[in-house]
Amino acid sequence: MGSGAGERGWAERWPVLFPFLLSLFCWALSEQIRYRIPEEMPEGSVVGNLAKDLGLSVHELPTRQLRISLEKPYFTVSAKSGELLVSSRLDREQMCGKKSACTLEFEAVAENPLNFYHVSVDVEDINDHTPKFTQTSFDLQISESTKPGARFILGSAHDGDIGTNSLQSYQLNPNDHFSLVNKDKLDGSKYPELVLQTPLDREEQKSYRLTLTALDCGDPPLSSTAQIQVLVTDANDNPPVFSQELYKVGLPENVLPGTTVLQVMATDQDEGVNAQITFSFTEAGQITQFDLNANTGEITILNTLDFEEVKEYSIVLEARDGGGMIAQCTVEIEVQDINDNFPEVVFQSLPDLIMEDTKLGTHVALLKIRDKDSGHNGEVTCKLEGDVPFKILSSSMNTYKLVTDAVLDREQTTEYNVTITATDRGKPPLSSSSSFTLHIGDVNDNAPVFQQASYVVHVAENNPPGASIAQVSASDPDLGPNGRVSYSIVASDLEPRALASYVSVSAQSGVVFAQRAFDHEQLRAFELTLQARDQGSPALSANVSLRVLWATPGYLVTKVVAVDADSGHNAWLSYHVLQASEPGLFSLGLRTGEVRTARALGDRDAARQRLLVAVRDGGQPPLSATATLLLVFADSLQEALPDVSERQAPADPQAELQFYLVVALALISVLFLLAVILAVALRLRRSSSSTTWGCFQTNVCSKTESGVISSYSEGTLPYSYNLCVAHTGKTEFNFLKCNEQLSSEQDIHSDDSSGALFPLCKSSESTSHTISVSNHSVTGHFTNY
Repeated sequence: MGSGAGERGWAERWPVLFPFLLSLFCWALSEQIRYRIPEEMPEGSVVGNLAKDLGLSVHELPTRQLRISLEKPYFTVSAKSGELLVSSRLDREQMCGKKSACTLEFEAVAENPLNFYHVSVDVEDINDHTPKFTQTSFDLQISESTKPGARFILGSAHDGDIGTNSLQSYQLNPNDHFSLVNKDKLDGSKYPELVLQTPLDREEQKSYRLTLTALDCGDPPLSSTAQIQVLVTDANDNPPVFSQELYKVGLPENVLPGTTVLQVMATDQDEGVNAQITFSFTEAGQITQFDLNANTGEITILNTLDFEEVKEYSIVLEARDGGGMIAQCTVEIEVQDINDNFPEVVFQSLPDLIMEDTKLGTHVALLKIRDKDSGHNGEVTCKLEGDVPFKILSSSMNTYKLVTDAVLDREQTTEYNVTITATDRGKPPLSSSSSFTLHIGDVNDNAPVFQQASYVVHVAENNPPGASIAQVSASDPDLGPNGRVSYSIVASDLEPRALASYVSVSAQSGVVFAQRAFDHEQLRAFELTLQARDQGSPALSANVSLRVLWATPGYLVTKVVAVDADSGHNAWLSYHVLQASEPGLFSLGLRTGEVRTARALGDRDAARQRLLVAVRDGGQPPLSATATLLLVFADSLQEALPDVSERQAPADPQAELQFYLVVALALISVLFLLAVILAVALRLRRSSSSTTWGCFQTNVCSKTESGVISSYSEGTLPYSYNLCVAHTGKTEFNFLKCNEQLSSEQDIHSDDSSGALFPLCKSSESTSHTISVSNHSVTGHFTNY
């Protein structure tokens, strides 16, 4: 038939829309395509133009990759024309048996985007099977005493076709003694019965040869014949008689071999040998599932029954007496289904990878659920196991679609193990699971991210050209080119022409190199904007600022000043570093008290530093005092001030203890003094009252003009001062002398741009001062003992 099947009228097709089903189960419009073809079409025959019926053009076929999903390869799709072609033999009887309708249902799958279409192909029967008898001849013995009207069941013929192409009738060649009656079985098939019309006389004719013909109604009709040899026997007046002409029984399909199905009963009114009855199957060669006891008529299970293979059996039994007379009956055995088949999950379209930017509701996979059982035993529901961003939509004919139900993110989950469980409604229910791994493909949805919000590096001047001065690093969680980062300089506060002569950055590593030796006197600082860019399409990027500052060894940070009221060798002071959070970073002048950087500041140096400084005199024994300097590195004074204000000097437990002891001693002394005064007052009364109360006058305490207490003898620094130095270019200090006593709230400001001294408080116990240096801010808290 080939491609001309449509022209001959064999193939018909029509698209039928199912909006109701779609509104229930699908989010996108799909279309059901139905074709009708005859069986036994040659391979390569055209069923229909599937691509055209789906609205796809020939130019779309390479990208849409139209294909079909079918358990057995009955059809294929032409990659060039999109036509649905026959790819293997279509034998309707083999595919569907005796079913009145034979429909092959499958899904057509189109990629990019993924979509499914339900396709049905009705395979029509043709008259390609001739009715066939199980035997070409039958022997039948009839007693001459048999009365007219007696009936005898003859062997049946079988036709694989259905409908009008199947066996429709039996015919008997014309004969005066016999006629033929067509009878119907429970399954709708026909069988012949021979009817005796007139009495037989053995002396007149001992045998008769009849021809039985089985015919169908196909176009053209087919037929076959069998010969019937009728032997007329003598003097056996009574044939066997069955208790029932039709026996019916139902059996579950799980009955074990050896189980009794039923027992047929037959009697004979004769005596002796003529009354001895034996039982047999009329078509013993075709009966393989049952066994018959020839003497008792008991039918037993010989082999296991299977409802899914054969649902019912129609068996003709024969009872023959010793005189050769026979009787026949029919046994109808109905096989009852039990829930003995597990549902099966079959994936008809299953991708290995989906992209993480897949939209909600996108079709991912197509699956079918099969259960060979029937009724409730074959009704199946399926569900997804676990917490996965997918859901199952029911389509039709036990077909389900797996679609996305949540946003996918490969950076969080690279793959999903999808498990689908199918459960039938039998009692007890049976279930089975099928799993597959679905990988998530990467898209460029993540921009590079720098490890720091901004970078600040300190570089020593006169550095060697080509040296590495910093490194920036950015990460991108995407894969492949989407996560491959390159670095570049996109902006700077330097002149564009001069930028290349100062620095460069490695595109692969992010290392920043100095292209020349830096001169602090020419350029004190500059800022770069670096960009990290991935290789995705489209590419994503991120920017970060890099500030380059110069810090040279020997940089004057601050100066510690101590005063000793002694003179000579006892007032000869020396300064020492007792403790430093970063040893080797600062140096302290032995005689000058100047705090300078001992080396260039590095990226790994902490932003806050602590120095414990001691000053000793030259006396014997030497007396000393200590001060704690808290140094804060910052780009400007404004950045340093919050750290300075929030940082408080730690409390001295020893000083607090001494304070409480002094207070306690003072209270005891006052109480003792009050007791003594009260006792003296009671004795002296008037004569000494004026003198006694005079001790409480205010002129006893004198106001000291100088900043140093005259009774000082312990080498303790009694002054309180705060120092703040702002550095813009050079390091200069302006020291201000106080000629008058200052209150604790009085400030002294210096208009000099190079520095300022701020006395913030005055105390004989502790001091605090703030030092701010351009690009670095240093805070010092001094405690003197």
